[in-house]
Amino acid sequence: MTESVRHSGDASPEQRLPEWDADHMRDAAGEDVDGELLGVDPTELGDEDLIREMHSLHRTRLDTLRHAADSALAHHLRRTAELETEYLARHPGREVDPSRLRDA
Repeated sequence: MTESVRHSGDASPEQRLPEWDADHMRDAAGEDVDGELLGVDPTELGDEDLIREMHSLHRTRLDTLRHAADSALAHHLRRTAELETEYLARHPGREVDPSRLRDA
């Protein structure tokens, strides 16, 4: 995987990682090929659970990026995208800290 990332140019993470959506790893019951659940549908999580799940993923992000197998990284990317998409859908007018803005 390292070689493909180095020579991928402007490719996004999902383009560089063929397992991005992990569809080939899931069966019809939403389990991966090893029988491990891939996570609760984010739409079924309450707000506190959604935040807790995102916090957990962000806490483990660097370790997963640096040391996990490609399939684990793909799962991590997919799950993060699912949870963050749900959060943004629930909070489209989220408060933006003015100190985090750049001059246009």
